[in-house]
Amino acid sequence: MATFKTITADDIQTTTSTLNQLVDVIQEDVSGSSTRKKYQVFVTGGIGPGVTSSLFQTVYDQDFTLQTSNAVMDMTMGLWYSGSTVNNTSTGEDSNGKQLFPSSSLMMREKIDNYKQFAQLLLGDSTASFYAPGVGYYDGVASYTGQQTGSIGDRIEEGVFINFKRLFARDEVRKETMALRLYSTASLVRYESAGKTYGPFTNVNVTTISGSNIYADVGASTTQLKYFGGDVGYLKNTSNTNEYIGLFWYDHGIGILDMGKVFDTTQVMTGTIDAMSTAGYNVYAASSTGTATAFPTAEGQDGQGGGYHVAGKQIISGALIPNFVTSASIDNIIDHLGSTRFQSGSQTATTFQNVTNINSTLIFCRATADEFNYSSNPTYRDSTGKIMVIDPGDDTGQRSFTFVTTVGLYNSNNELLAVAKLSRPIEKNDEKDLTVRVRLDF
Repeated sequence: MATFKTITADDIQTTTSTLNQLVDVIQEDVSGSSTRKKYQVFVTGGIGPGVTSSLFQTVYDQDFTLQTSNAVMDMTMGLWYSGSTVNNTSTGEDSNGKQLFPSSSLMMREKIDNYKQFAQLLLGDSTASFYAPGVGYYDGVASYTGQQTGSIGDRIEEGVFINFKRLFARDEVRKETMALRLYSTASLVRYESAGKTYGPFTNVNVTTISGSNIYADVGASTTQLKYFGGDVGYLKNTSNTNEYIGLFWYDHGIGILDMGKVFDTTQVMTGTIDAMSTAGYNVYAASSTGTATAFPTAEGQDGQGGGYHVAGKQIISGALIPNFVTSASIDNIIDHLGSTRFQSGSQTATTFQNVTNINSTLIFCRATADEFNYSSNPTYRDSTGKIMVIDPGDDTGQRSFTFVTTVGLYNSNNELLAVAKLSRPIEKNDEKDLTVRVRLDF
């Protein structure tokens, strides 16, 4: 028959500890087409061949087709429904109150919905807007602390949303460890045709090679902000900590970047984007001014000495805000941000330390000198029930002993709940007190 010993409250201790892990995402992971996965669930109809696009893209730590790859973060962008970019683009509302937009824009309602989803999750109100500084607006509800609207210039109307996966963010992101390297401008390129050089002007598909800035949650440990979505800190320009460029929610692992502050919004963006169009476009610019001019051509036609373009594409030639963010699909915008603003290289694109909270229960299983010195195995006794020793013919009074290898934890109904294995067998006899510490982490 097995021997049991009751564990009392004095034998149990609980403790809490944390484990930090450094997460480092390199530029190539963000910029590479094989490490950034698209989910093309949006499809247009009616005009031209149609446009397909994702609502967000996922960055992996290696080729996402490999079974060993891990999803690191999601990237998307959104527009505040009542911001100047949306209001100046909208052509009004229909009878059901749905905002209408011209055909020159793309996915405007989806971009608005993206913003509203994050506002609902982090601010508790889908119609609210993010502010940096200021965080959010709650109509004066007193149950939240520290709300302020901030100035109109601090409102994030065009936001980039970065959502780190639970595998990497864990229980939360540690304060003052979040940092990003971003490029405020896009690359300058020149085109040559018929012996003439056009440009320089920017290109949405060319990787930036200089002019990076480092943004981090400087001072987040001393400035304690807690809102609907949990602890939040400001993202600032490390070269000028008075410049607030976004927010980071530590419990969710979600960052919001103000495109109007992080990027040069006046720089003319030029390149090919998706469009609901049956004609292609060529673009040229006078080298003296860098001002781009678009020339429409028929599909496949070599117009103005320039090259071939296919239906369903158009040349964007305008400022990042509002032209590019309204004319391009979400895939076009994330492709541009991933390849150009995060850049393609071996440097760190973003880094942080996560926090894993470890709750531990320590159970001290104590065996005094006269306990557990024999086995409950039936072969440990002879046919008369007497405990067997190594040498039955030894008359010196041998004592029984055991080697402890396993500890079983039972409930009050004698049902086995957990088994703890020792790293090596430990001898137990009537001259030894033995204490085995069992640690349960969760």
